Amino acid sequence: MNAQLLTAGEVADLLRVSTMTVYRLIRAGELKAVRVGRSYRVKQVDLDDYLQSQVVDPASVDFEDLDHG
Repeated sequence: MNAQLLTAGEVADLLRVSTMTVYRLIRAGELKAVRVGRSYRVKQVDLDDYLQSQVVDPASVDFEDLDHG
């Protein structure tokens, strides 16, 4: 197995979200993870797969809704 394993903190830094958001994604089954002792590790390929699954069709985005945030 030659997979790069990332900590939840490293994934959070890459995605620019909180570590809790990463744990929520793991708990919800949206992001695959491997448990190592009491910690979780995410394979780089699984992170790539997750990101690919989140790609949106620009035609489906209502950019006016985003301006009111």
